[in-house]
Amino acid sequence: MFRSTLLYLGIFTLFVSIFSLLNILFCYYFDSSLNIKVYFGCLLVSSLLGAIFIFFNKKYLNEKINFFEKLSLVIIGFFYFPLLISIPYYLSIYDISFINSYFEAISGFTSTGFTIFKNTKDIDEPLLIWRSSSQWLGGLYFLYSLFLLTGSSKIKIKNIYPNYEGVNLSEIRNQYTKVLIIYFLLTVLVFVLLTYSGIRLFEGFNLSMTITSAGGFIPTNFLSDIIRSENQKLIFSFCMLIPFFNLYLIYNMFSGNRSLINIQEDLYLLILLLFILIIVYIFFNNIYGFSSILFAVLSSLSNIGLGLNTQFSNLSILFLILVIIGGSSFSTSSGLKFIKLYTLSKFSLKEIYLIVKPLNVSSNTLFLSKYKIKDEEINNYFLAIVFFIFSLFILSGILSFEQINFKDSLTLSILTITNTVNSNNYNLNEFYFSGINTTSKISLMLFMIIGRVELLSFLILIKKFFCSFFLIYLRIMYNILVLIISISHF
Repeated sequence: MFRSTLLYLGIFTLFVSIFSLLNILFCYYFDSSLNIKVYFGCLLVSSLLGAIFIFFNKKYLNEKINFFEKLSLVIIGFFYFPLLISIPYYLSIYDISFINSYFEAISGFTSTGFTIFKNTKDIDEPLLIWRSSSQWLGGLYFLYSLFLLTGSSKIKIKNIYPNYEGVNLSEIRNQYTKVLIIYFLLTVLVFVLLTYSGIRLFEGFNLSMTITSAGGFIPTNFLSDIIRSENQKLIFSFCMLIPFFNLYLIYNMFSGNRSLINIQEDLYLLILLLFILIIVYIFFNNIYGFSSILFAVLSSLSNIGLGLNTQFSNLSILFLILVIIGGSSFSTSSGLKFIKLYTLSKFSLKEIYLIVKPLNVSSNTLFLSKYKIKDEEINNYFLAIVFFIFSLFILSGILSFEQINFKDSLTLSILTITNTVNSNNYNLNEFYFSGINTTSKISLMLFMIIGRVELLSFLILIKKFFCSFFLIYLRIMYNILVLIISISHF
């Protein structure tokens, strides 16, 4: 049943092999031969597994896979690839336990940014690059997952995401290649902009992978050690717009496809961004300064979460709300996604309007669009919000056993499920993940993955397998019962 799933896992495993090879070259460049065996080990394991998965399942390349196979592929991938990524952490000279290695790997692959390292400056440079590249790979896998799961649903891609005009489900592999190229070019663009601003090549290289994937790993303890001028702050803020907007936006701009329908959701996001900046500027500019406000707003909306030295005690709740909102549907940012909240708001207002004036005809279309909201979409969006709140309650309850106060546990839960790194933007007390108990670590790892795939996906898969195993169990019990009856008659 899952032979095609193993095939696609094998193909993406080769990306881990490529980055392992790159890190071996980095070790030679940085003269870090002491750690080179670590990446050789990862290269060997990932190459071997990738080759086995592809070789024994290549005949299934052109086979169609059903929804549950695609869903299982996405979810298994978020557990499987961090296992490979954790190898360099576990085999490194820093004596990191398996659970801490796996935690760091999942945090990186889900583009969250929680770290078990108390002092990043003590880490060797190849391992810093490995942390950043794990986020880049995770962002790419997340984009692939969006295509895979969206293409599995009964609603076509263009109906869920009006931005993606021209996306053909039969050409999904071509779209994968296009996503990879766009993703890579955007990373190069961020790297060029950061180095142009005066940031060191090594730091710019790491930050370019972090920003593009909407991650939170940085090659130092504090971002303020890297960003020292107003110019650098503004350029960094501009770069954080990339994971905020639809990946295809820039592609459409350069391909000549500039019609309004192709930037519909991004237009909503731009209006939202301008509105927030105007309001915050009017009331808080004299306190914090515009560049600091711009940085924090974009960092929150893109779910990067990085902060500077500025303490936003008055705005931490606002930034948490922005974290929950998130960016465009087809972007590397997490959160609930703005289009869901906007659609539900419009639908709710329409229903209230019909209660007041039941005889009036109200439009069910989105603003500046001919796209009509479907009932199935409303139900899906509503469920997403319900399960998001449900996830918050569960994780907050678990973290409370760590003797974390209610405010911090709720804040940390929001940041975990939205895959946003903890920083002083959110007024969260200093938190060391290496010191928390194993139960809390496992819970955080699980909910970091849930933040990427949503709790509903987990429940669908669990239900599917539970039903399958239950039927197998009933069949076995039936056969045993028949056998017992036969023996008794005999």
